[in-house]
Amino acid sequence: MKVLVSHPTLNANSKNLINGLLKEQQLFKLFTSIAIFPGQILYKLGNNPKLKDLKRRSLDTAWQPYTRSKSFFEFGRLLTSKFKLDFLITHEKGFFCIDRIYQKHDNWVANTLAKAKKQGLSGVYAYEDGALSTFIEAKQLGLYCIYDLPIGYWKSSRSLMQKEFIINPDWSSTLTGFNDSSKKLNKKDQELALADIIFVASSFTKKTLEEYSGDLAEIKVIPYGFPEVTAEKKYPPLVNRKLKVLFIGGLSQRKGLSYLFEAVEGLQDKVELTIVGQKAVPNCASLNRALEKHKWIPSLSHDQVLACMREHDVFVFPSLFEGFGLVITEAMSQGIPVITTDRTAGPDLIKDGEDGWIVPAGSSKALKEVITKILEKPELVEKFGLAAQNKAKTRPWSVYGKEMADALSSLSFIKNWDKWI
Repeated sequence: MKVLVSHPTLNANSKNLINGLLKEQQLFKLFTSIAIFPGQILYKLGNNPKLKDLKRRSLDTAWQPYTRSKSFFEFGRLLTSKFKLDFLITHEKGFFCIDRIYQKHDNWVANTLAKAKKQGLSGVYAYEDGALSTFIEAKQLGLYCIYDLPIGYWKSSRSLMQKEFIINPDWSSTLTGFNDSSKKLNKKDQELALADIIFVASSFTKKTLEEYSGDLAEIKVIPYGFPEVTAEKKYPPLVNRKLKVLFIGGLSQRKGLSYLFEAVEGLQDKVELTIVGQKAVPNCASLNRALEKHKWIPSLSHDQVLACMREHDVFVFPSLFEGFGLVITEAMSQGIPVITTDRTAGPDLIKDGEDGWIVPAGSSKALKEVITKILEKPELVEKFGLAAQNKAKTRPWSVYGKEMADALSSLSFIKNWDKWI
């Protein structure tokens, strides 16, 4: 099968999908917004400290023959953000908002499909919020519509998060995921309805789709890969010092933050909690008060994140609704045992009580019980940390890429088999 991959902004999982398709000679084209390759003027401009973000958009030179890009709106969004012109990126309405970028990109890809089919295209692989026009055109042309849902289904999200308004009203202002218009939500449902197969990265994400009201295509769970294990973690004895606990992520109640703060309350003489991430909103009094009690770092580069992980004993990710949680795999790859919830990819990656811990979402009591257990048996940090890192070695990103390519190849076989019979 020859697959066109459509993703306006690219991320770790989409890049490793492309690597897998390239290796198996299944990539037809990559359509994205900004594509910068070594040797180009934009790449060289990235050497300027003020323009260093450009380097983050650089791609492997092996991709260059397959890559098509249209960058006007995405460059506009990046510059608008840099100069704090927030009215231009207002949710769903701003001229350079992320919704417009996805819509423009989707329409562009759709308009290329007729010609691409004549050149051997078999299917299109598109992501949530950027697939509708592409899928409508693909259906008319008889192309496979392959959908990627990176986070749980929106109805499930609203159902679960609505409970937090009642349980933790003081944190409700940080729940910003209720701003999508009915038009946007309907578009998500239309994309799902048109898909011939749906890929998700966790069993939890698949479960959330049970709230979809219509019939869906096959839902296939293929977890993302782990970063390469390159650093050896040192485990200093927990003697005459506090247990160093780390959280990294957006600072909102969707990440279960109030439960983490409750879990360490009363343990300040034994536990040092570090929070890394940017506030979802600036003026949540409960969040601000909690951050004053602990060490807060607003942002770190990716390399700094990995180094920060290695400096801590335990990583806690108490999310209430997460499609995957790449920080889980990052922490495990650094030899850090992870405590996370049953609403992340944790159950797909961690064997509870052997290389990490899975707790019920929304339970500060369960979090505290695990932290207390570690304090009572500090040798668990090294034992579980080494086990976590060993697991990371068994599933590098290349495994994800290969599994995705194999799954897409099987689609082609099924399609051809249907023709033969």
